[in-house]
Amino acid sequence: MNLNQFKSGFIMTLLAATMCLQATAQVSYKTREEIPAKYKWNFSDIYESWDAWEADFKSMSKEIEIIQSMKGKLGKDVKNLVTLLDAQETMMKKAYKVYQFVSFQSTVDGKNMELQAKLQRVGIFFNQMSMATTWISPEMIKIPEATMKQWIASTPALKPQEFGLMDMYRMQKHVLNEDMGRLVSFFSQSSGTASSAFTALSTTDIEFQEITLSDGKTVKVTPGMYSHITSTYKNQADRKLAYEALYDVYYKNKNTYAAIYEGIIQSEWANARAANYESCLDAKLEGNNIPKDVYLNLINTVRENTAPVQKYTKLRKKILGLEKYYGFDGSMSLVDFHKTYPYEEAVKIVTESVLPLGKDYQAKLKTATASGWLDVYENPGKRGGAFSAGVYGVHPYMLLNYNETLDYVFTLGHELGHTMHTTLASSTQPFATHNYTIFVAEVASTFNERLLLDHMMETTKDPKERITLLNHAIQAIIGTFYTQTMFADFEYQAHTMVEQNQPVNADIFAKLWGDIAQKYYGDVSEKTKYSNYPWTRIPHFYNSPYYVYQYATCFASSSKLYKDVTEGSKKDTKAALKRYITLLQSGGNDFPMEQLKKAGVDLSKPEAILAVINQLDKLVDQLAIEIEKLEK
Repeated sequence: MNLNQFKSGFIMTLLAATMCLQATAQVSYKTREEIPAKYKWNFSDIYESWDAWEADFKSMSKEIEIIQSMKGKLGKDVKNLVTLLDAQETMMKKAYKVYQFVSFQSTVDGKNMELQAKLQRVGIFFNQMSMATTWISPEMIKIPEATMKQWIASTPALKPQEFGLMDMYRMQKHVLNEDMGRLVSFFSQSSGTASSAFTALSTTDIEFQEITLSDGKTVKVTPGMYSHITSTYKNQADRKLAYEALYDVYYKNKNTYAAIYEGIIQSEWANARAANYESCLDAKLEGNNIPKDVYLNLINTVRENTAPVQKYTKLRKKILGLEKYYGFDGSMSLVDFHKTYPYEEAVKIVTESVLPLGKDYQAKLKTATASGWLDVYENPGKRGGAFSAGVYGVHPYMLLNYNETLDYVFTLGHELGHTMHTTLASSTQPFATHNYTIFVAEVASTFNERLLLDHMMETTKDPKERITLLNHAIQAIIGTFYTQTMFADFEYQAHTMVEQNQPVNADIFAKLWGDIAQKYYGDVSEKTKYSNYPWTRIPHFYNSPYYVYQYATCFASSSKLYKDVTEGSKKDTKAALKRYITLLQSGGNDFPMEQLKKAGVDLSKPEAILAVINQLDKLVDQLAIEIEKLEK
């Protein structure tokens, strides 16, 4: 793994966290110091002191010197290549620890300017290092492929690097020469300007509106408050008021958002052409050897099979007794269910739910929840949401803001899926291949959520809890599979317009969104002035183009794997479980499509996609039955 892959991987981890719940915690502490140690991260597992951190940080410069000393020598002797790769690996192992030690502490103490300064130091060093090593890829690619094969066969030290070294030749036409690479690196910071502008406009400079609700409360409608109102206020007029207040802020800046988004796409297109790609999508897929047909198969198959979503929306409209149904009605609970789940109880439930994956898996999960790997509760200055991020040679660190809701029980199970995936991969793979791709990253997390759903459905006798669980599962499929595919469809069409030199602006983006939404939801939901403008506020479009489709492909993959592991003969399920655990242990030792095929999933065919669609259809029918039972 090189520096850019490391930085990109961690950024993707944080972006993935935006999919997770960001709610106000019921268990709150006025200061972080009040939180018992067993609910907080143990940073000493990474470094015992700041002096130890400083020593590693400074020592990375020595690895840079070794790397630089190999310039012009890589093709002359295999020993030079080994020296380079050893220095890179030593440096990257330190980079994980140096970066995460500061980043994690900043995550739970965002107001600490000293930590921010240290983060800036690390960022500056990484950028300098990136510019100083642009020569490596173009020089390495000059080594003849036959020579490289011979070196790998005769040099044990190169064996762990074989997959990456040989894949380099597949990507040969996209490797920039040193001069071109250096030139592109000069524009790397300016390429991120549009993304920074989106962040500034949507967070720093944004001014949210105040509204007065029917209960007399006056509130400022931030995204978090909007989520709270639309999920708890039974008066539809309150939900509508909150919706209009939130979206009006984005709507008034629609032209600015459109200009920013065009800038994002133009930057992507410029970088793609510089590296000899035919499209931005090709540039995003080629690195992991993902066939373009997989992306197109996903959006085309889902677009033609939206009936279960519309059936669910009609069912919600009926249950809630609404004359007209709007998008802002989608978060309202179908029944009055207010059960809370204390953290220890949630850990117990999740731990019990993973037993089908074996006692060894369950034991490792118990270690994760009892060893300072999880930061559980909200505190002032701590970022929202949830994520799991690894530190090679140490262990994963998992962030929560646990609030005792059912949603957060599932968030706990989801993030522990990531944690277990990282644990199994890091303990099985050498450093060179320990890091799995985003394309398979959400498989373990969504697999665990399905195990959790089944376990809770089997153990509860409360009809309202059953309905709530089914509704959660349905909304998980719609949010993770359908909605993300809809986003992917929008991205593909928007990028294609720019690539074909077609004009784009706020009205064009709005029409594009409206046309796609019509295919997904038809006339079930009412249209509003703001219906065609959600694209203005979706961070993934601006921070990580062509990312979201992987949520959907991972969901499809985990659904297929779950079925294989839990259904069929004892012999078949045992074999399927072995394949699944092998997938988690494989890290990044092969292309993700090949890893999934070995586990039993072929995403180039529509069957895996249709399996999720059929699953949703059955869950909606089951929900209707449970509602009918409750009414009787």
